[in-house]
Amino acid sequence: MKKSVLTAAMLAATLLGTSIASRATTLVANIDVSTQTMTVSKYGQVLYRWSVSTARKGYFTPRGSYRPQWTARMWYSRKYDNSPMPYSVFFHGGYAIHGTGAVRYLGRPASHGCVRLHTANAATFYAMVREAGFGNTRIVVAN
Repeated sequence: MKKSVLTAAMLAATLLGTSIASRATTLVANIDVSTQTMTVSKYGQVLYRWSVSTARKGYFTPRGSYRPQWTARMWYSRKYDNSPMPYSVFFHGGYAIHGTGAVRYLGRPASHGCVRLHTANAATFYAMVREAGFGNTRIVVAN
């Protein structure tokens, strides 16, 4: 029985133009710097679209495709006055997706380079990353 299910899945993937290997990334966060939004998809289905704040003038949010490097339920910035960074998902050195108390700035550039979210949304994303695993999560930052 399992063999026929696997064969059916392979056939469906072939017909849909995807491979089993490409399905290994189950969770994708697409951050669009130009619209200051983050879209979260699981198995290709959009689950959330949230307002974010990326780097303000004079700072930079790195562009590219990343896997999470590490997470912290609560982190305090060593570089910026011990600022709280709840539900941090670090994706490129010291850059992270994390919650913020500065929710009035969401939807426009305001950070030192991290991707800021409403703390409730950051908690949701953090839990999803921990469940899916770092190897099954992709973070894409683009203009």
